[in-house]
Order: sequence, then structure tokens, then C-alpha cells
Amino acid sequence: MIGIFDSGVGGLSVWKELIRVLPEQDYIYVSDAGYCPYGPRHKEYVIKRATYVSDFLISKGADLIVVACNTATAASIDILRKTYDIPFVGMEPAIKPAAIRSKSRIIGVLATKGTLKGKLYRSTLKKYASDVKVIEQIGEGLVKLVETGQTESPAAMELLKKYLRPMINQGADYIVLGCTHYPFLQKSIEKITKGSVHIINPAPAIARRVKSIISGRDKSYSGVGKTTFYTTGSDETIMKNIIHSIQYLT
Repeated sequence: MIGIFDSGVGGLSVWKELIRVLPEQDYIYVSDAGYCPYGPRHKEYVIKRATYVSDFLISKGADLIVVACNTATAASIDILRKTYDIPFVGMEPAIKPAAIRSKSRIIGVLATKGTLKGKLYRSTLKKYASDVKVIEQIGEGLVKLVETGQTESPAAMELLKKYLRPMINQGADYIVLGCTHYPFLQKSIEKITKGSVHIINPAPAIARRVKSIISGRDKSYSGVGKTTFYTTGSDETIMKNIIHSIQYLT
């Protein structure tokens, strides 16, 4: 049983990749929307929520948990791994592939404040992007737009233009999506960038990592491909986004 959690519905972008590569598994998804967004919160607050939700997922049978939130990963992944005796897979900042592939040697990173301040992001930046220019941008307001289904709205386009155009104007040829909510804005992002940049969504790589862990386990377990959803917020919001995710998957 694979547990997945996020501050809201953004982690559904990871869930859809997981069911693509592991359709036979059973999943439990928690949208902690009652406490969303995590991005501007203090680290201690995010750790408290991550621990609470992890306890819940384990009580429901999860024996592997995907922290499908960049901010929660940055704040809590080390503590979660020390606290529990099950595997935790967090969101890796996709700096490495962007830095390796960039021809202009300029890349953009669109992320939350919590992610950009995190130790994991900083260490990844130092390790893989020392020879490229990295333009960082906090995507303030974007999570709320995704949570409310306004992914292609005028408000979304206005904010994305404000955040992306400086990256494009400075010559970035790769933009890293550093929040699991942001892939739901990809259509709007592509309208703005018009094919001038490559967009990197780390979710497929996370799904492959989970698959590699699962493949080394006892093959006697067989799920039925069921996902159970829980939320601390609005049932209507998560249902709309689940439907959107399924359509996005196909």
C-alpha cells in the first residue's frame, strides 16, 4: 500500500505518474487542504503536519509513503525517515537534468519559498548547477489558483507571465517546476513560453524511483489498483481535481 500526501491537490500530479507505472498498486492519498499552502509556513509547522499525516497513512496500511510536496520534503523528509521504519520518497529538485541539458547555461526554477530555502534544494544546486546561472522565482499565489481550479484563468496567466518572462528574457532554456501543483499549470505555461523553453516536471522520475523500490519487494502482494482519497479540506475541490487528473492522464 502506497501512501501519498501533499498540502492539497498538487500531489495528484505525482499520483497520476505513479498509477501510470504501477497501475496494480493500491494507494491512499491525503490532501491536507485544510492547512494549505505549506509554502509560506514555518518549517516546524510543516514538520508537524507531515508527521500527523504520516501517522494517519500508516494507520490506514501504508508501508511506503511518497511526500508529494516539495515544501514538505524540504522541511521534513529527514525527520520522517528517522522517525518511521518504512521508506519515504520525497520530491527531488530537478536541477540536475536542467543543468546538464541546458545549452544557454541559464535555467529557471519556479518554486515555493519553503522549497527554495530548503537544505535539499541548496545542496542540489551546489552539486549540479555551479556552472550555470539559476534564476529563482517564488510562485506566490499559484497554489491557490490550482486549488480553486483556475489553472487557465486570466489570473493564472497574469501571474505566470510575471514569473516566467524574466527567465525567458534572460535566456533560460529550461524551467524546473519546483512544486507539485505547478504541472497543472503547464498548458498556461506553454502558451506563454511558446516552445521557447523546456519544462521539467520531476514527477515521472519520482514514480520510477518508487517502482524501483517496489520491484525489490515480496512479489506475493497484489493490489487491485484502487485509490482511497482523504482530505482535511473540501470534498468538492479534491473531487474536481481527481477528475481533472484522470483526464490529464489520458
